[in-house]
Amino acid sequence: MFIALRHRIFRRLFAAHVVALLGTGLSTIAIGFLVFDISGNGAAAVLGTLLAIKMLTFLLIGPLAPAIAHRVGEKRLLVLTDLSRAAIAIALPFVDNVAVAYVLIFLLQSASALFTPTFQATIPRVVTDERQYTGALALSRLAYDAEALISPTIAGAVLVFAPSAALFLGTSAGFLGSAALILSAALPKSVAGEEDTVRREITRGTHLMATVPELRGVLAIYLAHASVGAITMVLTVPLVLGGLGGDEGQAAGLLAVYGVGSITSAVFMPAIVARIGPRSYIFAGLLVMSAAMLFVWPILSWHPGTEALPWLGAVWFFAGLGNSAVLAPMGRVIRDSVPDEDLPHVFAAQFSLAHGWWLISYPVAGWGATALGYGPMTLLLAAFSLAALGFSARLWPAPEKLTVA
Repeated sequence: MFIALRHRIFRRLFAAHVVALLGTGLSTIAIGFLVFDISGNGAAAVLGTLLAIKMLTFLLIGPLAPAIAHRVGEKRLLVLTDLSRAAIAIALPFVDNVAVAYVLIFLLQSASALFTPTFQATIPRVVTDERQYTGALALSRLAYDAEALISPTIAGAVLVFAPSAALFLGTSAGFLGSAALILSAALPKSVAGEEDTVRREITRGTHLMATVPELRGVLAIYLAHASVGAITMVLTVPLVLGGLGGDEGQAAGLLAVYGVGSITSAVFMPAIVARIGPRSYIFAGLLVMSAAMLFVWPILSWHPGTEALPWLGAVWFFAGLGNSAVLAPMGRVIRDSVPDEDLPHVFAAQFSLAHGWWLISYPVAGWGATALGYGPMTLLLAAFSLAALGFSARLWPAPEKLTVA
């Protein structure tokens, strides 16, 4: 897995990725606390709406990333979006009403929607060896999962001494650090000969996602993943603070347990994928993630208040385990499914279309939990995820068609 770190440029990009992720993780936790302070018992619905706005920007702006990067320059675009996110993070602690929060989150996520697919498309041009690229994907996934562990840990430590608004300072520092590291890296030039119209640049990746069998299956997998993933993303903080009567430290702790599960899966991903292939690994991860969430309602029914937290911690661990198993090999699947010259378009389309499912699942989770309760809503989302998993198995050809290094 660590063999990809032999590449000097990748080391700097990976470091930028890590510090930006830490900033993003702190902001996600801080936004949850901010929304609870503003909205109280309606926090789940408001947070679901805020996260839906985030997904809407990814859906609308993500496909524009290759066209904008081609004209502005990838390095310049990455740095500008980092600086924009740092400035917005500084403004967020001063928000005192939901409408302003909606606007700032839209601007913040618009920058992220340009940054992420541009960054993803750069990596396979830096790390060209297939085995090393698989390791780079595992490291990238490990960075996401380490953030899921480290960010709540840092947040819990900060909350002992300062209010949750202080977490936004860490967010800004992360984005500024990312910008500095990207500036220090000499990025390879994009593939020559891309003189297509903006319309073709936007639609090329979407067409490939819809026509390549493996990628159609990936889209269905993302539907199932978004359904069950919305439980942890939207409901963790409102459930602990409002539903169970816990505190901010306990909410951060539950998210940290989720991160431990994700890290565990990411560490073992290269060895397991080499044996069983990415398809089987992804399907098994989604099955574990969805099945774990079926236990939330019984736990909430049998264990009142904070007595449920140790049991929910076990569920969150297995959900994190499955989450990383679903997401970590996706870059490998995409890279093996299309030519190198199409990677920027497909990464942008995948980023946009996959997040389109979250645009639906986030408000459904938030508003559904407000109307039906946390237990019934988690059961419905987990059951739908299992149904979508079965549908994706029909779309994605089996036995495994992708070669494994």
